[in-house]
Amino acid sequence: MKVAVYPGSFDPITYGHLDIIERGAKVFDKIIVAVLVNSSKNPLFSVEERKELIREATGHLSIVEVDSFDGLLVDYLHKRQAQVILRGLRAISDFEYELQLASINRQLSNQVETFFLMTSNDHSFISSGMVKEVAKYGADVKELVPPNVAQALAQKFNRK
Repeated sequence: MKVAVYPGSFDPITYGHLDIIERGAKVFDKIIVAVLVNSSKNPLFSVEERKELIREATGHLSIVEVDSFDGLLVDYLHKRQAQVILRGLRAISDFEYELQLASINRQLSNQVETFFLMTSNDHSFISSGMVKEVAKYGADVKELVPPNVAQALAQKFNRK
């Protein structure tokens, strides 16, 4: 069974993330969407809120599991008996950073592979940070995030 872990902050999940998950679901037997617990960041949504938003957005994909982790990603993969890190690339500018991550993860564990998927052109400009910024000012984000996330953003920013 080929198990991939798709790690990230997912604050919040966007259509770009969902694109990677849906396309990865065609390649792997199981995808674990793993929300990184990072105490040095100040996320808009709690870990539990992010996990619930991801569960709702991926409910149509039976092979997707949502979890959270802290610590080293390779340790989490070993714990979950996963062999692959799934990563999305939006633009060539993402590649250098992602290559560094893949290289250090490979150095830490030669049993782990990183699988890169290019985000579809329709979603390549979307980032969680950008979504939060425009949502904060009342912009319509329904083309950027699933409906449940758009609603959660409106509630966070006290907009209906």
